[in-house]
Amino acid sequence: MPADLIDGRAIAKKVRADVAERAEKLIARGVRPGLAVVLVGDDPASVVYTTSKGKAAEEAGMYSVNLRLPADVSQADLLSRVDALNADPRINGILVQMPLPKHIDPDTVIRRIDPAKDVDGFHPVNVGKMLIGERDGFIPCTPAGIQVLLKESGVTTSGKNCVVIGRSNIVGKPMAALMMQDNANANCTVTVCHRHTVDLGAHTRAADILIVAAGRPKMVTSDMVKPGAVVIDVGTNRVADAAAKSGTKLTGDVEFDSVREVASKITPVPGGVGPMTIAMLMANTVRAAEMGLASR
Repeated sequence: MPADLIDGRAIAKKVRADVAERAEKLIARGVRPGLAVVLVGDDPASVVYTTSKGKAAEEAGMYSVNLRLPADVSQADLLSRVDALNADPRINGILVQMPLPKHIDPDTVIRRIDPAKDVDGFHPVNVGKMLIGERDGFIPCTPAGIQVLLKESGVTTSGKNCVVIGRSNIVGKPMAALMMQDNANANCTVTVCHRHTVDLGAHTRAADILIVAAGRPKMVTSDMVKPGAVVIDVGTNRVADAAAKSGTKLTGDVEFDSVREVASKITPVPGGVGPMTIAMLMANTVRAAEMGLASR
């Protein structure tokens, strides 16, 4: 029997409805949550992402700022813009869209964002809080969204073997850290695989929960998946497709059609993890506003 689809769009809709309700309560108390999205350059994919994030904020009743800077903006100028947003009381969350042009150091920019407004969850302060299990920081949106997907889909995680393919600071590392923590939505035994892993299939076939964030289209095939496993595909790869009007299509890191015949639950691409990333960004932003109000 084919695996059940984990509907990221439907679950994200629930998260965003909750965010809108919380934002409405804040507005009634005189605080309108504010999100600033900063885009450097005009990369088409980044333009789409930042526009959708701004639109989602507005739909939730938030104040939204979409700051677009030229690709040749200096690092000093970008940092001064971040400083201004840090100081702006209307802004509760700041997101600087990655990747940045090569002449700008992303770590320097991330460290410049006030940790209390770092709704991407990339500042070292928030990363540290996540690692030690503190709950007063922000968790990166994609890993946080995956945990919600698992919970809402009725997946029991405690005691399960979780294998994460990929060790990026955005998905792989925080995902592994979250799944090993001592709480009801984690408590897994976690293995992290990467491009130097020997016999990748031996690891993936031991996974009760397999989370794939490698950035390689269709790298995980059905023979690499344990029967009945839950498969979360984080990949978003553009591949050639002569049948598509655009000449390309979006595909994940998992060979979906064959793996669906083996897994018990699986996320599609698109429509799985992607919608949750934006939903969790909204959730982090409204939470930043709530924390700011509580600290007054």
